[in-house]
Amino acid sequence: MSTQSAVARATTSPRRTISYAHRLEVAGENPCANVLGVQVEALDMERAVSRVADTLRSGRKGYVCAIGVHSVMEAQHDAELAAAFAGAAVAVPDGMPMVWVGRLQGHDRMERVAGPDLMLEVFRRAEFAGCRHFLYGGNEGVADQLAAALQSRFPTSQIVGTYTPPFRDLQEKEEEELIAQVENCKPDIFWVGISTPKQEKFMRSNLPRLNTRLMFGVGAAFDFHTGRIQDSPLWVKQAGLQWLHRVIQEPRRLLWRYLRNNPLFLWRISLQLSGLRTYTPLPVPIDGGRCNSTANLSKVNTAAHEYEAN
Repeated sequence: MSTQSAVARATTSPRRTISYAHRLEVAGENPCANVLGVQVEALDMERAVSRVADTLRSGRKGYVCAIGVHSVMEAQHDAELAAAFAGAAVAVPDGMPMVWVGRLQGHDRMERVAGPDLMLEVFRRAEFAGCRHFLYGGNEGVADQLAAALQSRFPTSQIVGTYTPPFRDLQEKEEEELIAQVENCKPDIFWVGISTPKQEKFMRSNLPRLNTRLMFGVGAAFDFHTGRIQDSPLWVKQAGLQWLHRVIQEPRRLLWRYLRNNPLFLWRISLQLSGLRTYTPLPVPIDGGRCNSTANLSKVNTAAHEYEAN
């Protein structure tokens, strides 16, 4: 089955009086939350799956970023990472703080869409049954373990290759080997699990060079889905406490990250939401369907006024 035939449906029921976020949706736009200058799409899982299917069906190459507090804070001092987020075809809210900020900005239907969860949805859904998958990341042997686990869980899935990168940038010969392997496999979807900010920079720089259609940065999904890291209970995720669950399991690696990032995020987002400080987002690709732009504002308002008048 070709991925060109993939169809994902996400329906919503509009209200008679709609917010700015809903104005964008009425006009055919994809509204975004502005989180310290990083644009995060106001999605839930159904709409995220629909965006992924639409991107595959469009024939354009692209990559998907899952953005959380760590991602946003790293982008504050890393221009290359900020540009990678802005260049993503799809940017999903990976964590409840993104959702809470989005809802305060009027995106009341925004929900948490974690990278590991989105990965399972793509493998589970019938509309992606014809997709060929490639797994890139993890420690030695993890990508192969993940391939076996996914194949067992989703027997009809097509996993056509795996690659375990070193804990450094690829050397020229290694890049050539990867390019040749991907050229031979021709995967539709290329999963990247090497954590932020490495995975976003990798996708941005290598998408034009690899014969694949859509790349996903899914971080710890490789470890979650092979049982190397225990996933959090649903109530922990919905309470915004998954970071604490992760710290308990990996204190040496993660404790300093969260002690540094979380308080600073709370301070800066408070300044932004109170209007005391402005964070201007980088432009996002219009042809990829990401978010709205100043150029589209007239169409947005016109469509919203027409809807409210009916």
